[in-house]
This record gives sequence, structure tokens and C-alpha cells, in this order.
Amino acid sequence: MGPRRSIVVVLLGLIVSGLIMAFAPEPTAGNEAGSNLPESAESARAEALLDELPQADEAPAIVVFSREGGLSPEDLAALGERSQAIGAELDLEASPPVPSETGAAAIVAIPVKTGLSNDDNAELVEQIREVARADLPDGVKAEVTGAPAVQADLGAVFDGADVRLLAVTAAVVAVLLIITYRSPWLWLVPLTVIGIGDRVAARTLEGISGTFGFEIDGSITGITSVLVFGAGTNYALLLIARYREELRRHDSRHEAMRTAVGGAAPAILSSSGTVVLALLSLLIADSPFVSGIGLAGAIGIVIAVAFALLVLPSAMVLPGRWLFWPFVPRNGDEDPSERGWWFRVGSTVTSRPWPVAIASLGVLTAMAAGALTLSTGLGQSEQFLDTPESIQAQETLQDGFPAGISAPTVVATSPDQVEAVTAAANGVSGVESARPAGASDDVAEVQVVLSVAPESEQALTAIEDLRTAVKDADPDALVGGPDAQALDEAQTAADDRATVIPIVLAIVLVMLLVLLRSVVAAVILCATTVLSYLSALGVGWLLFDHVLGWSAMDVSTPLLAFIFLVALGVDYNIFLTARAREEMALTGDATASIVKALAVTGGVITSAGVLLAAVFTVLGVLPLVLLAQLGVVVGFGVLLDTVLVRGVATPALVALCGRRFWWPSKLSR
Repeated sequence: MGPRRSIVVVLLGLIVSGLIMAFAPEPTAGNEAGSNLPESAESARAEALLDELPQADEAPAIVVFSREGGLSPEDLAALGERSQAIGAELDLEASPPVPSETGAAAIVAIPVKTGLSNDDNAELVEQIREVARADLPDGVKAEVTGAPAVQADLGAVFDGADVRLLAVTAAVVAVLLIITYRSPWLWLVPLTVIGIGDRVAARTLEGISGTFGFEIDGSITGITSVLVFGAGTNYALLLIARYREELRRHDSRHEAMRTAVGGAAPAILSSSGTVVLALLSLLIADSPFVSGIGLAGAIGIVIAVAFALLVLPSAMVLPGRWLFWPFVPRNGDEDPSERGWWFRVGSTVTSRPWPVAIASLGVLTAMAAGALTLSTGLGQSEQFLDTPESIQAQETLQDGFPAGISAPTVVATSPDQVEAVTAAANGVSGVESARPAGASDDVAEVQVVLSVAPESEQALTAIEDLRTAVKDADPDALVGGPDAQALDEAQTAADDRATVIPIVLAIVLVMLLVLLRSVVAAVILCATTVLSYLSALGVGWLLFDHVLGWSAMDVSTPLLAFIFLVALGVDYNIFLTARAREEMALTGDATASIVKALAVTGGVITSAGVLLAAVFTVLGVLPLVLLAQLGVVVGFGVLLDTVLVRGVATPALVALCGRRFWWPSKLSR
């Protein structure tokens, strides 16, 4: 890695990055990018059948008019004029105002085309809101809800999200790198390299999206960006730490970097390979959102590793040793980490392994107990950190109308079974009303309004009872609509967890076996990582339930948190035990080797863990409960892995096992 080669590599990296960012195709954005509903779900099949009906390409935007104390007859007359103005000014059909029985509110329904792009739909909804609010009597409030309004508000969550997320993430990484290296300029090199890698990953993902029609949205690109920054900076920290260590052993910085790359690359490639394979396993998930995260995340990790192992080494050696100023490593300097804080921790832990192992595993188990009461499935009104207008309007609507009127349930049946299906639906507990709503030669629709809150536990129970009842009348009937979709999403998430989690565990075990060549080590490291995931899930659920007041976790949170925590969390154990294996081959002493490995890797792994936890927490800048929950669970779990599992539990377990930790490799003999 001479000077000329370093310059060529850096320039080549910049040129390739520039070409990708300039010429990658534009992405395919769509409403289904964040969906957890597969095409095989009953609600999805019902929607596909009902698409044959003449008005299937329309969904109602509902304007909710209300006044504290109720609407007067004069108000209703003014609202009638408003509904006519909406129809005239926007060239849409608007129903006359329909007051509630109590007179607290009135609604106007406006059919909106469902095939509009996100931007066109958002623009139309905003126009409806502006016209609906114009010239209202003093004290009368107008809010717009319905599927088009919810879609528009969800899209607004991601307006400017890429820039905001990137800025906050870069700032967090910069601060933590400055603290880690205590240098006024060293942090600029890894941050710049990984930052360029993040933009290349984003444009590559967009190019694949545009080329193959793979839909993406702000949540997918946001999580991918966090993965690239988090994992890429982790790999950079490990490489730079090894480079600084080798600078104390070599006069030539180029020779030091060659040795550093040779020593760090196996651990980095093993850990990143584990993450990539774990993410790719998500492609077998039925949930489109989860499988989309898998593909996007795998692309991001591959690019992050490429920049960390190809571009970063060349960028680091170009400036020379002064890059580390004021703590410049010189050939012959003693490595302070070998007698530092983590050396003392390792010596203390391994001197009393039994009580330390029991105490640390006991703490993790106690934390994991909180997951026993975990509930999943957020209602539509619970998915936003800041309540948007469409959700506020639903709450206003529920004060005077049946709860499900803004998002009715639909039943797809045959035309000759409409009466029987309607009668069966009206007999179900939790159903306010059921009526025929249109038919073609092959399919008919029955519209069902529930009396319980949308996507609540009572609504899901009502959907299950409704499906049983209508299938008794027509075995081929299919129940769809938002509440049915929520039920199907919950079942899909449960099926995905049952399928994907065992596969990921097998991938992690195989990768650990290949790297460490030890069955005992692989099983112990995998088990402790899973325990730390359960602990993070338990603590996260207690926080969400008892402190923040969230009724449930999003259906995607447990599986995505598992992937990120097990795949990324095992990184730290890989970094630690891979170094311990090197020392074991030299000394033959299992306890001394783990203490030495903890001493020389403890600082960098702690920095990497804190940085990764902070980066995932940054997901909270996007006002979606899913991303906030994911950030909290993964962030806390990474800290557990970094400090308690890797720093305390693993060294204690290695000391207890002794040479047997490396069985059946030759190191155990």
C-alpha cells in the first residue's frame, strides 16, 4: 500500500462514487413500500377482487365539521354551502353534510382517485383542507380524514426526512469520533469516507428500485442510512484501532496499514457477512416492508464494508502519522490499552468467574422477563409520535359517529349471496351496520361499519367473528378493509418471526463456527447475544408500556430488532474472540488470552457500541412510532452487548470453560 497506490485507490473510489450518484436511475416510490401486508393475505385478495367494481378506484376523503357544544341549524346550512363549494372549486363530487345524532359533528364525503401518486394525492388533500376551512362560521372546525388524508399525512412525515436524518446522524458520529480519538481532524477521514459510502448506498438502492420496480419509502431509506453509518463507522473504528496499534510496531505507516488490514479484515468480513446473510434471510418474509428492509440493508452493508476496507485504508495513510495529533503513535511506544481500564476489568472478571457469570446472566434474564407480557399491533392512531390532522379528525368523528365509519370494512362475495352475507354480518357483535355497496357480474361488495375503535383489539376480534359468520353464508367470501388488514399484518408478522428467526440463528452459528472453529464458543456467543436481545426487548416494552403509554409494539419491531441486534450484536463478540483466538495461538492460556483481547479491543468496541446505539437512536427524529421503538430497542440492546455481554459475561464464561471454550479446535488440546 504505497503512496501512489493509495492515491489511485482514493481517486478511483471518488470517481466511481461520483458516477453512481450522477447516473443511477430514479427510484420507484409507492404506497406499498411500507406495507406489512402480502398479496396472499385475505384482505389483500378481497381488495383485488373488489378492484373489478366500477368505483373501486375511489376512496373517500371525509371532512369532519365540529363545534364545541354542537352544531346549530345555521352551521349546518353554512356547511351545505361549503360542501357545494368543495365540489365546484375542486371539480369533485361532495356529499351534503350528514350530522351525527347528537349534533356534535357533521361529515362530508368526497370520493378521491386511489391511483394518484403520493405528491398528487398530498396536493389534492391539502386543497380539500383549504377549501373546507374557508368561510366557516366562527367556532366551527374542519378536519379531513379518510384513507387519502392518512396517506398524505404519512407522506408528510418523510418530507425532508433524508436531509434531517443525514444531518443528525453525521453530527452524532462526528461528536463521538472526536471524543474517541481526541484529535481535531482525525475524525474527518472516517466520517467523510463513510458519508460518501452512505450516499453511494442510497443512490445504488434508488437505482435498483428504479430498474427492477422495487418500491422504497422514507422508512426504508432511513433505516438503510442508519445501518451504513452505524456498521461502516464500527468497521472503521476497528481498522483504525488496529492501525494505531501497528504504528507502534512499524516505522513505515504503509507497512503498518497492510498489517492492520490483514489482522482486522477477517473479523470485519465475518461480522459483515453475518449481517448481510441475516438481512438477506428477510427476503423470505411475507411482509413486503420487512423483505424490503432486508434487501436494502444488505446493499448498504456491502457498500459500507467496501468503503471501510478499500477506500479508508488508503485515505488514512496519505496524511501520515500526524493525523493522530496530539497523541501520535511512534514505533516502540507501549500500548497503553494493555494495562488500561479494560485490562483491569478483564482481570477482575476472570479472577472470580462463577459469581460474575451468574450475576451478569441473572441481570439479563431479569430484564428479559419483561418481554413475557409483550403486545404487538399498533392502531392507526398510534403510529405517529405527533398526531396529524387525519388522526385527530378520526377522534372527533368517533364522538358522534360509529367508530369505523371513516374506514369501513368490506366483504367481497358473489352477487347471489349478497343478502345472506349482509344478514350474517349484521348479526356479528361489534358491527354497527352492513349494507350492499355495489356489484358486477362476478363480484359484489358488502360494506360493514364497526362500532369499535379502528384497529383496536375489539376491532380485530370483530373481524375474526365477521369472517367466521360470512363464510357460513358464503364459503368463498373474503373480508378486507383497514381492520382486516391490521389482523392479517399481525398474523403475517408472527409467521415471519417463526420462519426467519431460526434461519438467522443458524446463519450466526455457522459463521461463528467458520471463524472460530469451535462449537462451544459458537454456542455460547450465540446464546448470550440472543439473551441480550430478549433483555432489550423486555426493557423496551416496559418503557413503552409503563412510561410512554404505548399500547403495543409495531408488528415489525420484534423481528427487525432481532435481526439488527443478533447480527450486529454478535459483531462485538466476533471482534473480541477473534483477537482472543490470535492470543490463544501464541500463549495457550485461555484466560490470559481473553484478558489481553479485552484489553486491546475494549476501548474501540465500547466506542463502536456507543456510536451504533446513538446512531440507531437518531431514528427518533422521524415521527413514526415504529422507528422510535426500533431505535430504543436496538440502541439499548447494543449497549448491553457492548458493556455487559462482551465486557463481563463473555470473559467470565471463557474463564469458566478454559481450553474447552475452543473445543474441538486444536487450541483446546
